[in-house]
Amino acid sequence: MATTTTTKKINTMIFGFVILMTTFTFLLGSCSATIYKVGDSDGWTAKDDVYNSWAERKEFHVGDSLVFEYDRNFNDVTQVSGALEYQFCDSFSPKAVYNTGHDVVTFTEPGFHYFITSNHAHCELGQRLDVLVVHDPSRPIPPPPTPSNIFPFAKTYKVGGSKGWRVYDSDFYHKWSEEKQFHVGDKLLFEYSNEANDVLEINGHLEFKSCDPTSPVAVHKTGHDLVILTEPGVHYFISSKIGHCVAGLKLRVVVAPTPNVPKLSSTDRLTRWLGAAFGSTTQAHASFVFDLVLGLANYVSANYIRSRQN
Repeated sequence: MATTTTTKKINTMIFGFVILMTTFTFLLGSCSATIYKVGDSDGWTAKDDVYNSWAERKEFHVGDSLVFEYDRNFNDVTQVSGALEYQFCDSFSPKAVYNTGHDVVTFTEPGFHYFITSNHAHCELGQRLDVLVVHDPSRPIPPPPTPSNIFPFAKTYKVGGSKGWRVYDSDFYHKWSEEKQFHVGDKLLFEYSNEANDVLEINGHLEFKSCDPTSPVAVHKTGHDLVILTEPGVHYFISSKIGHCVAGLKLRVVVAPTPNVPKLSSTDRLTRWLGAAFGSTTQAHASFVFDLVLGLANYVSANYIRSRQN
């Protein structure tokens, strides 16, 4: 009789454990975003009407991401502001330009989003994509993880300090960057008048030296641009406005790998990962559930051992 009672108790506790694990899994699953490879196996290339058909079969939400894969020697991804620029393949005033060959674009706001290639002939052939992004209140997806969660020791540098990003002195930004040590995860804040300037990230030293804006990796033009340094190495930034780069409005920064950080326990790593992936609110709930699951698992294990000893 005692054995039967003990078995029932253990079964009840195991059932509770399963319920909590299911809740935990559902909690994480409800916050997961979707990553779409644009064009699927075709990738991002010149094909007639492929991308309209591809997008029509999908529903995009805030937090979802598009992956553009292509040959960067022949193409890029240019995000444009509106339907007219999209219709006429007008890439002269882009919102952003991506040129790595493997670009990930995450939707942080609802509405229509327009993408073309700056290769006008390819765009005319059909290499362009417009998607409608919706915000579903029942699917609370946060924006992409911030460097403060992924890189807890990251710093934010306002480029030029109080001077901001403007023509000031031919050697000013060189001296400003030489005085600092940049690491992966750090951020550069460019502040300027968007009517008079912009920020172009470019590929190499020759383009930097000659102030060549024709093949940027990325284009920023909001007047308050936050650039995350995600890779070690040398990063180059210039202004595309005539005469500004030549006058000294360009920046070269050397980025070192992330400094060593204290080792974290498995629980701390999980908690930090949850915060980075799903935001602080979900992190708190998931951590609470995780603690409950661990506590119940330990309780089940201890009672099972005691029942075996009896």
